[in-house]
Amino acid sequence: MKLIDKIYINGEFVKPHGTELFDLISPSTQQLLGKVTLGDETDTRNAIAAAKEAFKSFSRTSKAERISYLEKMYAAVLKRKKELIDVMVEEYGGTVLFSTASFQNTIDSISVNIEVLKNFNFDKKVGNSTVVLNPVGVVGIITPWNASNGFICGKLSTAIAAGCTAVIKPSEMSAMQTQLIAECLDEVGLPKGVFNIVNGLGSVVGAEITRNADIAKISFTGSTVVGKTIARDGAETIKRITLELGGKSANILMEDADLHVAIPQSLGLAFMNSGQACIAATRLLVPESRLEEVKTIIKDSISHIKVGDPRDETSHIGPMVSKKQYERVQNYIKIGIEEGASLLTGGPGHPEGLENGNFVKPTVFVNVTNDMRIAREEIFGPVLSVITYKTLDEAIEIANDTAYGLSAYVQGQDEKKAYEIALRLESGRVAINGFKHEPLAPFGGVKQSGIGREFGEYGLEEYLETKTVLI
Repeated sequence: MKLIDKIYINGEFVKPHGTELFDLISPSTQQLLGKVTLGDETDTRNAIAAAKEAFKSFSRTSKAERISYLEKMYAAVLKRKKELIDVMVEEYGGTVLFSTASFQNTIDSISVNIEVLKNFNFDKKVGNSTVVLNPVGVVGIITPWNASNGFICGKLSTAIAAGCTAVIKPSEMSAMQTQLIAECLDEVGLPKGVFNIVNGLGSVVGAEITRNADIAKISFTGSTVVGKTIARDGAETIKRITLELGGKSANILMEDADLHVAIPQSLGLAFMNSGQACIAATRLLVPESRLEEVKTIIKDSISHIKVGDPRDETSHIGPMVSKKQYERVQNYIKIGIEEGASLLTGGPGHPEGLENGNFVKPTVFVNVTNDMRIAREEIFGPVLSVITYKTLDEAIEIANDTAYGLSAYVQGQDEKKAYEIALRLESGRVAINGFKHEPLAPFGGVKQSGIGREFGEYGLEEYLETKTVLI
């Protein structure tokens, strides 16, 4: 059993002031994997103080120095690739397929910040003035459990590129992953206090980060409910915030879509990361005239999707992260049935032979209308709602009829028409014909899916303040 009894403050692994223990439970077996000692408000204040002191000098480092640190960070993380993938599979229950892809995204986020920094100008002439971009200050980084180390490295490498220092609060459910990434980051040789990591609860460590006046900016990825709390509490000290929140992404299948290609893609988009993804395409909008064909191909395609042990390289869907998350998904499946939607595949309960873990049957509902809760609320599990439309204008109206706007998808053979549809969708990102990711392009949501952008030059600017100098 793993015992994690250290946090990382001011360049050292130290015993926390907090004493509360949190159990780390395997999502695959429900067995106890380990325990982590959680930090408290005192630990958080110590971490913030260390970051504040380090900012005085780190904010004045050169681009060359920051690039060197990021290159060392990349090498330190890459060196422990297998361990980082293995611990994500064990602790989080991410499949080998997803955990490997997540690791690639992790190191890509670092390398992209290196490339952006090489070509980024921190000052420019504007009329008769010089506009200087300065690091914003100490950044509070709060990350979720569904790709823990990817979020830590992406946000921290951006902060380092900008010249900021950071206090990181990962999910307490990701403590084993956090311990390993902390060891990687410790090898980089960053000045003491540049990054600090405090395991702890959102209501304790996260709340202190949100309210503390010495935190200048917060970068948060997580639920919309928590994001609203961060925005509200952070407003007291006028913090800069980047919020990447929930989603209920629509996936529009155009009339000309090749369903034998589009339906398997659509199931992959809906069930990515076992459905525990804010960008999952959980509303599938199909032409009413093709519904029966869609249903037939979904049934055939889903028979090839394997739910199972995340260590098995043939598994596509692993367990939900916790029993609580499993029960949440089960509750939404029951709600869908009660609302009058029809089960096409899946349903309540565990898949046969997987009763010991938090495994969910991949579930597809048809006869769904966009006013049902399963079509409006983020479920965060492998549950897909199929909604029909008569015209593309109606499809766009349904897609936009949501509180969210993080990602959207369009599939069809006429890519010019698909692009025109993409321009009309209220979403921070739209992918045409399958999953696409460009780490140089901005990522973030509109409406209740968030504020601000991450990745590339746009993401770097979120960590900078503008100053106008007039001579």
